[in-house]
Amino acid sequence: MTEHVLGWMRHGQRLFDETVAGLDADSSGAPSGLPTWSRGHLTAHVAANADALLNLARWAATGVERPMYASPEERAAGIAQGGLLPAEELVAWQARSSAALEAALAELTEAQWRREVRTAQGRIVPATEIPWLRAREVLVHAVDLELGISFAALPDDFLTALEEEVRIRRGPELPPVTGTLADRVAWLTGRPHDVRLTDGTPAADLGPWL
Repeated sequence: MTEHVLGWMRHGQRLFDETVAGLDADSSGAPSGLPTWSRGHLTAHVAANADALLNLARWAATGVERPMYASPEERAAGIAQGGLLPAEELVAWQARSSAALEAALAELTEAQWRREVRTAQGRIVPATEIPWLRAREVLVHAVDLELGISFAALPDDFLTALEEEVRIRRGPELPPVTGTLADRVAWLTGRPHDVRLTDGTPAADLGPWL
């Protein structure tokens, strides 16, 4: 497990923490960049994601299976209910859950890092994937808060890694495009972008990813 991935996770966590620190009742209830979700729902999602990844870290530590979520329905209900919490409770939950995740990861041994766990999408991955899963969440969703963070503000090496992953997941039918690295990642993840096909016409929007 490479240290730079943990660095992305920690950087993203700080960025997300700093961005939500000023949430109040009005700004928490305002729309986020994700359809149907307020900033409060998005913050609840990021907090719940840390709790879910903590389950995987504990699975890796003990060898006892601990799914990320009991069910997709439980996950959705938790976000819906969590999004209605007072802003200060949301921010505290997010800080508490992310700190617990980082502490659990810090305790894993080399052998435990290699133990296989299962993501919410059913993929079997080594525990070394957990920091990457968290880095994606905090960095991309920091942008989705629409509180001044853009893809251009994220680390270039992280964007390069994310672009490579999403292109693979989207499949080989994607057309060649032109645009900045930040815009290409925004396009690939279904966010607002300025990406064009090689003939100069705007690239069609893709559905949301992550």
